[in-house]
Amino acid sequence: MRSIDIHAHITPEGYIRAAEKGEDWYGIPATNGGMSNNNPRTTWTPEQRIADMDSLSVDVQVLSTTAYLYNYDRPAADIAKMSIEANDYVSQLTKDFPTRFAGLANLPMQDVGASVAELERSMTQLGLKGAMIGDHVNGKNYDDPEFLPLWKAAEELGAVILVHQGGDTVVSTLTTKYHLPNSIGNLADRTVTFSSFVFGGVMDKHPNLKICLSHGGGFTCFGIGRLDRGWSVRREARVNIVQKPSNYIKMFYYDCLTHDERALRMLIDTVGIDKVLFGTDWPFDMMLDWPVAWLMDMESLSLEEKEAILYRNLEDLLGI
Repeated sequence: MRSIDIHAHITPEGYIRAAEKGEDWYGIPATNGGMSNNNPRTTWTPEQRIADMDSLSVDVQVLSTTAYLYNYDRPAADIAKMSIEANDYVSQLTKDFPTRFAGLANLPMQDVGASVAELERSMTQLGLKGAMIGDHVNGKNYDDPEFLPLWKAAEELGAVILVHQGGDTVVSTLTTKYHLPNSIGNLADRTVTFSSFVFGGVMDKHPNLKICLSHGGGFTCFGIGRLDRGWSVRREARVNIVQKPSNYIKMFYYDCLTHDERALRMLIDTVGIDKVLFGTDWPFDMMLDWPVAWLMDMESLSLEEKEAILYRNLEDLLGI
């Protein structure tokens, strides 16, 4: 059965070459960048990557550069130049291997004007499908009016915006133990992002915006009843919206990366099967080990639902 992975990361070759020389890359220390001696896949060639995809039964990866390259706290001009090189690299891979790769752009989100320009270039000139962004920009959530020009541009371009954490999460200030900043904080951040888009009125202004919340949207579906209750009893929750939050939940897309069949079943039942996309988090340690097999073995999903998640929804969304 065909499969398309919306959530697969890549390290640009320019960064790898700089790291090998011990040099910085656009001011970014070449010490990590998603590269790891314990994870050689972060520096694999396209051919090695494709061989691994074949072993996992993944036909297409929608490539996004590692979140280490967000760097929203660094000079915008440097990150804009870095994003151009990274996006050119991803675009070239989609041209060299058009049946195996599609791509998402990296954006210099600390400069909204530059982000709009790079998103437009990436989609109209490079053939990319949208962009991957963090959950916030230096503490600013996406209901901030500063970002409205980007949402307008993304809506008009038909861009898919994949939201994925980068660096510290909301849990990081509480604990750094037990990998909780990722395993819990990641999901908490995604829930804040959903809430910012909804309670801030962004989805009312841009109802055709295509936002995909990675890692199953975090705690959004589990907590939607509480968000509705807050909206119904608290005046400050109704400042920008006249509908309850659960009315917006089907306006978003979600990847299937829940690591739990019961959670995935709840996600599907809450948001609708047409909003759930196949995602693996390749090549990092929180990825699904055998993602297609994991999904295909689920007894609570029908064959039609499995097909929708694995490829049909992404074929429609991305035009692949």
